[in-house]
Amino acid sequence: MTSTVRSVLALGSNLGASNDTLVLAVADLVEPHRVRLHAVSPVVRTKPVGGPEQPDYLNMVIEVETDLGPYELLALCQAVEEKYHRKRTVRWGPRTLDVDIITYGSWTSDDVTLTIPHPRAAVRAFVLQPWAWMDSGARLDGRPVAELAAEAEDLAGLVPFEGV
Repeated sequence: MTSTVRSVLALGSNLGASNDTLVLAVADLVEPHRVRLHAVSPVVRTKPVGGPEQPDYLNMVIEVETDLGPYELLALCQAVEEKYHRKRTVRWGPRTLDVDIITYGSWTSDDVTLTIPHPRAAVRAFVLQPWAWMDSGARLDGRPVAELAAEAEDLAGLVPFEGV
């Protein structure tokens, strides 16, 4: 039997039909035999953090169980971004879809291609708050995710998205 790992992925979109994109992207990330959906957070509307002037984002977090290696999972995330026409032209610029690997089990990496845990996740409410709602016991870097969310500077710009 192949061993599996739980991984937390963060998804965001602020161009096009963002809510539809997030729903469809979650389905595209799930591969019945390789990536199983374990949990899904509520969607939140957030103000952009860094980068140029741009529309608000819709963000969410999912937890998957996978037997893919970390770089295989990264390739899957990038393929799904590409399916939704992700363009990497401006750092922290607007995007149709962004999929980040936040954690990959207990595995860590400082590799330039894949840094795990995600280097800015611990200070971004748009990742932390949905994650805390999805999993109240979640921890990142040894601290409760809910505690990190409460300290995040961008928490005030986050509101639950009601699909309107």
